[in-house]
Amino acid sequence: MRTNVERFFHSLHTLRIVVVGDVMLDRYLFGQVARISPEAPVPVHRIEKTERRLGGAANVAANLRGLGCPVRLISAVGDDSAADEFREVLRAGDMDDSGILTDPELQTTTKTRVIGVQQQMLRIDQERIQDISEHTVSRICEQVTKEVEKGCSVLVISDYGKGICTESLCQKVIQIGCDAQVPVLVDPKQADWSRYRNATLVTPNLKELSEACGTTLANHDREVKAAALALMKKSGVQQVAVTRSAKGILWVDNESHSFQHPALAREVYDVSGAGDTVVAVLAAAIGAQLPRRFALHLANCAAGVVVGKVGTYAISQSELAVSLSDNIHRDAAVLKLSELVQVVNAWREAGDTIVFTNGCFDLIHRGHLTYLEAAAELGDHLIIGVNSDASIRRLKGSLRPIVSEADRAYHLAALRAVDAVVVFDEDTPYELIREIRPDVLVKGGDYSPDDVVGKEFAGRVQIIPFVDGYSTTKLITTITSRNKGVH
Repeated sequence: MRTNVERFFHSLHTLRIVVVGDVMLDRYLFGQVARISPEAPVPVHRIEKTERRLGGAANVAANLRGLGCPVRLISAVGDDSAADEFREVLRAGDMDDSGILTDPELQTTTKTRVIGVQQQMLRIDQERIQDISEHTVSRICEQVTKEVEKGCSVLVISDYGKGICTESLCQKVIQIGCDAQVPVLVDPKQADWSRYRNATLVTPNLKELSEACGTTLANHDREVKAAALALMKKSGVQQVAVTRSAKGILWVDNESHSFQHPALAREVYDVSGAGDTVVAVLAAAIGAQLPRRFALHLANCAAGVVVGKVGTYAISQSELAVSLSDNIHRDAAVLKLSELVQVVNAWREAGDTIVFTNGCFDLIHRGHLTYLEAAAELGDHLIIGVNSDASIRRLKGSLRPIVSEADRAYHLAALRAVDAVVVFDEDTPYELIREIRPDVLVKGGDYSPDDVVGKEFAGRVQIIPFVDGYSTTKLITTITSRNKGVH
């Protein structure tokens, strides 16, 4: 069985993601400020190093390339020296520039940032914002169609409001995706979301969501969710994932379900391009058909890396792997039943085999671990139903459990073999199994398959013998007897 992390990294090289949108060249002038100019009351910045980086949709593509995804960037630039520089930086990042069209009517957007002591002191923009012509729209859509026909996992529209993502282009690209049953993600900059109609997922930050609503939103769960649902209904987009700074990301779907993932604590140097990283990681996670909750965890881990850098920054696969290792979100696998059903449906749609087992798991020991590892080998995802404290008291008496239900669930969720944990309050997991309908229902001990509760809702029943010599009762007896001898 592969964990979600393993599935994600294993899938990256098999994905093919197409990014369409506004591209720009980012220049950075790094240096030191040691004095004030005698000519005017302004700091004197002595340049020590210059860098050129990809911005806008190109930064989304650079993040995907850094993760190891085959990516195709499609856009248009002007016939100018900045366009030549942009192509050089693109090729230096091991990305093909053949999808970058030249339109003499455009000016290539350039942003120059002056950096002193890891802080932006000044930004200079060179641009002329204008909508591309219908001729250029057609040329871009021809490229998109060709890429989708070759095989495409996800389409991304990165709208920076510079003129590439006209309503005509957005609707045509989304239609291409819909016709090919390819998910379409949109990073929006326009207040009018009608141009994103039928997009699979739109990823605004709180400010962009507020602008689309025409009001300033407080960063409160209910208010943000209500605004997202209202916009979805009005604009016809299918799902919204709102980035909320320190409060993380809220994902809302068209059935009013929502998933909230908190941001990770980080020292923030620069939020430039963090949204690009979030979009890139979500696109890869969706392409890999991973659960939404885990996709949000990935996106937050990636964002935590890039905000610790200066300027726009493309995350690497190794950096994301380290961040995931440092921030193992143990309780991400502890779900409410309603949340678990959604996750199970996503796994089932992906063709995965779902395994379920249950128990008290009070004082986890080697016998438990051996049993769970064997159960995990029977499918792609192992779900554990854990008896609540009240349920255990009814079954085993008032002195049990030793460990609380929250802690038992947390411990189980931390195990490599386990994908999800749900606490149930009934004496048996009958109702839980009826909702989940696992492909494999696992029971331990000397049960007969015919005696297993909930067997009628499972594809098959598998009995795994317990390891002799290990039990919670035996552990409690040993501890009690030893304590009696302590004076």
